[in-house]
Amino acid sequence: MDDRLKKQLEFVLEIDKEKNIFRQTHISGHGRNENDAEHAWHMAIMAYLLREYSNEHIDITRVMLMCLVHDVVEIDAGDTYAYDTEGKKTQKAREEAAKERLYSMLPDDQKEELMAIFEEFEAGETPEAKFARAMDNLQPLLLNNSNGGGDWRSHEVSADQVYGRQIGTKAGSEKLYEVTDNIIRENIKNGNIKE
Repeated sequence: MDDRLKKQLEFVLEIDKEKNIFRQTHISGHGRNENDAEHAWHMAIMAYLLREYSNEHIDITRVMLMCLVHDVVEIDAGDTYAYDTEGKKTQKAREEAAKERLYSMLPDDQKEELMAIFEEFEAGETPEAKFARAMDNLQPLLLNNSNGGGDWRSHEVSADQVYGRQIGTKAGSEKLYEVTDNIIRENIKNGNIKE
């Protein structure tokens, strides 16, 4: 086996560890906590299905790839809950170190490609990154809502926190932001999100 293929296959096995990184969000139907790989897969399918609601024309293949690779770094860095202010303080440094280790396993051209896609997602400036980030916000919101707002209640999440995160959804899709706004209002009314 040549060195390139060996590196690619080692990376393929390494990213399987993403299935062991559990998030705070529960799968729909009051199930167990979702893992990062499930989150990424769900986002990629959502992006494909909902692409017509992007504010701008997008390369859907690039968006789907962003969805699939954006949390690979959490294999080393761990998941940082969206509303964890303490965890957010060290998140960037943890993810940068993880990005370097994990993507360095690949041949140089693929390392550079995937690091660029990760960095584009993080910057959130291109139409593709804005839409991928909208999926990253919408997906857990839909799951929380499907579970009667239990994750918001258990973490005592406030309306300001949820709206603060959903600004990213608006940047990617005005139409999907309308959906999130309705969901948030309903969950505030029901006492699942603190006013």
